Amino acid sequence: MKTGFDFYYPQSFFKLLLIAFAAVALPLVVAFINAAVYVERLAQQSQTLVVQAAQSARGSRLLNEQVTQLERTVRQYLILGDASLLDDYERLRARFKSTASELSLLPLDDSQLKELNHAVDKEQELFGLLGAQVKASAAARSPRARAELIAGYVQLAELARGMLDVSNELIDREVEQLRTTAGRAQSILWWQLFATVPVGLLLAVAVTVLVARPIRQLDASIRTLGDGVFDRHIRVQGPADLVHLGDRLEWLRQRLVDLEGQKQRFLRHMSHELKTPLTSLREGSELLADGTAGALTPKQQGIVAILQRQSVELQRLIEDLLDYQRAQEGLSRLELAPVEFNALIAVVIENHRLAAAGRNVRIAPQLPPLSLRADAEKLRVIVDNLLSNALKYSPDGGVVSLVLQRQDREAVLDVRDTGPGIAVEERERVFDWYFRGDRPHRGRVQGSGLGLAIARDLVQAHGGRIEVADNDEAGGTGAHFRVTLPLGVS
Repeated sequence: MKTGFDFYYPQSFFKLLLIAFAAVALPLVVAFINAAVYVERLAQQSQTLVVQAAQSARGSRLLNEQVTQLERTVRQYLILGDASLLDDYERLRARFKSTASELSLLPLDDSQLKELNHAVDKEQELFGLLGAQVKASAAARSPRARAELIAGYVQLAELARGMLDVSNELIDREVEQLRTTAGRAQSILWWQLFATVPVGLLLAVAVTVLVARPIRQLDASIRTLGDGVFDRHIRVQGPADLVHLGDRLEWLRQRLVDLEGQKQRFLRHMSHELKTPLTSLREGSELLADGTAGALTPKQQGIVAILQRQSVELQRLIEDLLDYQRAQEGLSRLELAPVEFNALIAVVIENHRLAAAGRNVRIAPQLPPLSLRADAEKLRVIVDNLLSNALKYSPDGGVVSLVLQRQDREAVLDVRDTGPGIAVEERERVFDWYFRGDRPHRGRVQGSGLGLAIARDLVQAHGGRIEVADNDEAGGTGAHFRVTLPLGVS
């Protein structure tokens, strides 16, 4: 069954990677586009400033020159009285108005525009006075009127020169505005950079999780199958091709479950079929050995003894095979609950008390109260196998010690004996299935090589570890096993 989260995945893992790269690159692309927009805006503003500065400087200069020419023409007319000079004045006046119009189109503020209009109005006023002088006869022209007209053009020249200051102020204001815009753009770009880095990191982490999720699910599923755990359904969420791969793993899991069931049925049937003729074989050899079928010659008794020993060995092998199968089946089914570890060890010791007393082996426990969360039955098997192994290799009159202690958040059990110990070259193999060392033991039954292997797997199933430790007791030569288990409880 699919959840809503599944529909966010594309159909293929390749598309998912492309989307992931696009998502991570998106903040950088946005920042780059924004930077390009600001740079373009600054370039346009700079270009506009250059054009306006050139127009302002040119217009101010022309206005000054034109006012000077107007003043000169008026002076000449007033002295010479030549009417053709009035035509020159009209042409100069038209140029003056055109230049003033061009200046008025520049981004002047109110005071600067007012000053320009004052200059235009002053010229218009002077033009009116000049017209009055033209219409008046030569006798009617008073020196005072002429002096007033000349003084007016001097004032107009002053206003024209003031337009140079206006032009400079305009340029300074536009430069300052450009500097302010550039500073604001720089500040915004820095903030965008600072924002892009964490956003990019967050997107990268999110995309990594999104991409790695189905990979982790596949890896966990493969590891689960490799550990022999077949009771967990495999489901992969992600692109369609990875989901299909997960479905194939689920099919493989079901096939392995079927094969495991077939193996178990085969072992059960085989053991049953083998035990039936084996039982008859042992009973027949026992009857022959007891002389029920008649007296046997020494040679025949030797053959019967061989049959008895081999039938016992064959039965042991069959039982070891079944024990191995039962141990493998129980590893993945832990029933965890609070366990008084010291009380459990005491029960196991009591069960072996008679066997130890028969060989005068002393069991020396040090079991302070200690609780942990574990499977009590599996824990009992671990302690039982270690204690059985220690008793088997201890000499008559020897000592087996069991010391339980707590170290941080772990329970540590040390099991020592006074037997021949474990050879250094065998320490790595002592926990292998069916491994039996060459050191002599005092047990009555030959070991199967399964006890320590089962103990190791059960300890690891609890998340702990078991190892062959150095025998730190003075003069100690026996074996020293150390089991470390997580407490799992407060």
